[in-house]
Amino acid sequence: MVAPLKRVLMRMPDQSFGIADPQKWHYTAKPDLENARKEHRDFAQILINLGVDVSYHDKPMDGLADALYVFDPVLITDAGAVLLRMGKQLRQGEITGMKSCLAGLGIPVIGMLEPPALAEGGDIFWIDNRTLAIGIGFRTNRAGVRQIETLLKQFGIDILGVDLPYHHGPDACLHLLSLISLVDERLAVIYKPLFPVSLYQDMLKREFDFIEVPDSEFSTMGPNILTVAPRICIMLEGNPVTKSRLEDKGCKVYTYRGEDISLKAEGGPTCLTRPILRIT
Repeated sequence: MVAPLKRVLMRMPDQSFGIADPQKWHYTAKPDLENARKEHRDFAQILINLGVDVSYHDKPMDGLADALYVFDPVLITDAGAVLLRMGKQLRQGEITGMKSCLAGLGIPVIGMLEPPALAEGGDIFWIDNRTLAIGIGFRTNRAGVRQIETLLKQFGIDILGVDLPYHHGPDACLHLLSLISLVDERLAVIYKPLFPVSLYQDMLKREFDFIEVPDSEFSTMGPNILTVAPRICIMLEGNPVTKSRLEDKGCKVYTYRGEDISLKAEGGPTCLTRPILRIT
């Protein structure tokens, strides 16, 4: 999650995103496609300026408004990719396009989830190189955790499943990564009021230090941060307290404007990117 990022996959907002019905897709408002594309280009430019190679997922994805959030359909490991099975039913059609995209990038697929398993990338993060934490909630179920564990045990990867809170219910997007981002090997940004107790206790044992997001910045995705290298990160603008707390810990923080690509559609900088190569 924090090793220097060298290559990332992104997807430009397309017509399906621009005409998305907010009620159907659980957006706060209808996106402005022209502005969304500008925001997306500006966000990608920050990555490019930081030395990251940006590749684009440009396979046709008609009717799949959420497809710009490329983090969720796939888990990347050192051995290859695991294609997930999305808990948001409207998104399950994304897997075919993602599989084709990975083939074009030369990334092998080592497995894919089958019913009744559900899992989304936003519920999965690496605590360290050999430990995956997986949030169990409305988007990822226990069958998904079990199938991921079966696929990855041959590579010596341990799985830590943790329960997520109900919060706003099944239609809202509450991923585990809505509550935490790692910005260094033992430094994490968290929103403590909703954070899983078992994971908090486990991370304390691993001697993690925590930066807490205030209540006022949870709805503006304060905990959703993309780390480009240890203590070098990108976050959505409008979270000054969290930004200041990161800087107090020696972090260099870049911000982007995401009125359309993030705030309207529940997807922050992590969701907009799928890291496919980090150098450890």
